[in-house]
Amino acid sequence: MLPPYAELLGIALADAADPTLLLMPSADTLLGRPGYLHGGAIGGLLEMAAIVALRCALAEDGGGQIKPINVTVDYMRGGREKPTFARGSVTRLGGRVANVEATAWQDDADKPIAAARMNYLIVRA
Repeated sequence: MLPPYAELLGIALADAADPTLLLMPSADTLLGRPGYLHGGAIGGLLEMAAIVALRCALAEDGGGQIKPINVTVDYMRGGREKPTFARGSVTRLGGRVANVEATAWQDDADKPIAAARMNYLIVRA
């Protein structure tokens, strides 16, 4: 269910019982400045979380293909060199457009390191 880009970042499902919770383990290839994750890796994790959440919602709603319209990422604190979690949430699933939010955190889900809002065009089958 994960896109190929997720494999490049090492992203996997964190819990088989929860298909919307993703885990990106720490790796040297994901670092920007020493000891901190690169913002692009965090943004990629957020995008993958949004895509997974939207695909799950679409599977329950008759399916469809998705195409990104826009992405806005808010970086709240530096992501340290440790495992990072993310979860997406569909806030609106319309006939042609979906709005999705995603949040990334490390030690505490109540202290996110970044959040994103994304809009997707839906092409129904």
